[in-house]
Amino acid sequence: MLRYRIIRGWSWIMLKWLKFTCGLTYRVEGLENLPANPAVVMSKHQSAWETLALQHVFPPQVWVLKKELLKLPIFGWGLATLSPIAIDRSNRAEAQKQLISQGKDRLAKGFWIVIFPEGTRVPSGAYKPYKQGGARLALDLEVPIVPVAHNSGEYWPRNSFLKWPGEIVMVVGKPIDPAGRSPQDVTQEVENWIEGEIQRFGGVGPCYAPKK
Repeated sequence: MLRYRIIRGWSWIMLKWLKFTCGLTYRVEGLENLPANPAVVMSKHQSAWETLALQHVFPPQVWVLKKELLKLPIFGWGLATLSPIAIDRSNRAEAQKQLISQGKDRLAKGFWIVIFPEGTRVPSGAYKPYKQGGARLALDLEVPIVPVAHNSGEYWPRNSFLKWPGEIVMVVGKPIDPAGRSPQDVTQEVENWIEGEIQRFGGVGPCYAPKK
């Protein structure tokens, strides 16, 4: 777990750096909702900020991501050391089998599993349907889903080097038990909760730009 403590410490330093250099702070609500045992985390994905914050807020974790990211110089090599579940999205059947088998392995080792159900970063104010992979994974692993909502893209937009001052809000929801339900039904509940929470506290940042 040494490498994860290093990553957690680095994430904390980067979040502090954002505060002092950019005036970008954050607050987290709902930490009392974290279950005692590892679970599947399904998080909104708007910017690079949550890749830092999730490492700091949650226990040791692995991410579900596209395998192409591991080929990136330096960043991808470092990412590979964290034992991610890197899938080939061009082969959906094989990707699902890999997701389940590696998910079981990571969970048995005590890791939480983070998945971004939209599949990519989506600008604040825009919408992309949630994929069912996270729900299927939680069903097969027989673990709850912890939904996470935030509005990071309103202060640190997708693919942007510029950051704006303000306070990002991250909310951790109550665990959702997928047992006995369809992946579609579970995914819809996750989507409704995340998007509903963002409607509650979002839309206030300088980079909020809903699609017309």
